Amino acid sequence: MPALPGALLAGLLLAAPTPPPGPDRTALPSWTEQIRIRESWLAERHGRLLEMMRRNGVGMWIVVNEEFHDDPLTALVAPPRPYAGNRDIFVFVDAGKDGLKRHGMTGYYEEALGRFFELPRDPQPPAEAMAALWKRYQPKTIALSIDGHRGVTRSLTRSSYDFLAEAMGPEAKARFVPAEPLIVEYCDTRLPAEMAVYRQMVALTADLARRALSSEVIRPGVTTVADLRRWLYDQAWALGVSLWFQPDFRVQRQGMAPEMSRGFLMISDEKVVVQRGDLLHVDFGFTFMGLNTDYQKMAYVLREGESRAPAGLEAALGNTRALQEVMMREEARPGRTGADVYDATMAKMKARGITAQIYSHPLGNQGHALGASIDFRAASRKESPRPLRDGSYIAVELNTRTPVPEWGGQALFMMEEDPAYLDRDGYHFFVPRQDALFLVQ
Repeated sequence: MPALPGALLAGLLLAAPTPPPGPDRTALPSWTEQIRIRESWLAERHGRLLEMMRRNGVGMWIVVNEEFHDDPLTALVAPPRPYAGNRDIFVFVDAGKDGLKRHGMTGYYEEALGRFFELPRDPQPPAEAMAALWKRYQPKTIALSIDGHRGVTRSLTRSSYDFLAEAMGPEAKARFVPAEPLIVEYCDTRLPAEMAVYRQMVALTADLARRALSSEVIRPGVTTVADLRRWLYDQAWALGVSLWFQPDFRVQRQGMAPEMSRGFLMISDEKVVVQRGDLLHVDFGFTFMGLNTDYQKMAYVLREGESRAPAGLEAALGNTRALQEVMMREEARPGRTGADVYDATMAKMKARGITAQIYSHPLGNQGHALGASIDFRAASRKESPRPLRDGSYIAVELNTRTPVPEWGGQALFMMEEDPAYLDRDGYHFFVPRQDALFLVQ
């Protein structure tokens, strides 16, 4: 592509909008420090892997990364660095009394990989290397990312599957099995060392969501949903994090019937202008160091002369807090299934006369992560029951719907979502929950 003329380039730069002041990037570790920290986490993960493989009946686990088509597991099983080989292969083997063996098949030797994998300085062609590993170990099962229920558990391409089958031979192919149970345990197991970084991530997410729903950004009668979304995009850019979903906003208004989508309150169109008296909702989260946040909060735009939200709106938020308490503190415990927690919580809400929805999902290496959900899908019993794992993270995502007297009995949704971690006493928030509506002056 030819270079742009200097005058045209200057004009484009002058025409580009100046992004709003953003959070200080120094609030988070530099990329070099991120790699150092994540590689320390990786060493601990590898130290736990052999027991996981044995619990899940896996003799050999193979992860294949393809250039221009990164496997989502690569940065979780290998150093979190860029990979540009045609096909990079990472193999974990239960070698019996010799413990866990880790082999890397890459196009060239690389020191960072050599710290985690047996990696020849003059690598064999990958097909020869895989054939040699099969001959050396001959495991009873070879786990691959095939036939799983989620993208990260079925990520092996057909081309790489065929490559492994041809390189390792028909006897090895007959031992190929889905790696899903192992992948779920590996990804749903949180490390104590991750918590400090993750707590900082949640605090930053909370700060940005709070600022988005404030007079810093909102001018009633002027600001649109598109403006709010763009503000969060720019803040994420300033912070140096990526977004795993677009920031979404919902506007509820007295006299405006709610639009629904698949049983949920619909996301508002970008053209919607925020007005005084509106009830606002934000859904926002970001990705950093292989972890993800997910966060939802509510705000009320004060009318002229108001200094607080109508009591009925705060009471409605109180119903959602009651729902949180029951699910997190009364029902959730390690080892209990997500389906059982869902059923018990919903029964208590029904007994209290509170209309509730629960759609809480695991958080961690993915935004909608692997592990046990507490939601209506889990309660359907179409899949095998999944127990809650001690130490795991979840997005406590739920809502209640309450008629509000000040709005003529119109029912409105109070939707909350907070990252939390599980221990023997139930779930605990990383940062304090919302105990009152945010107010936009």
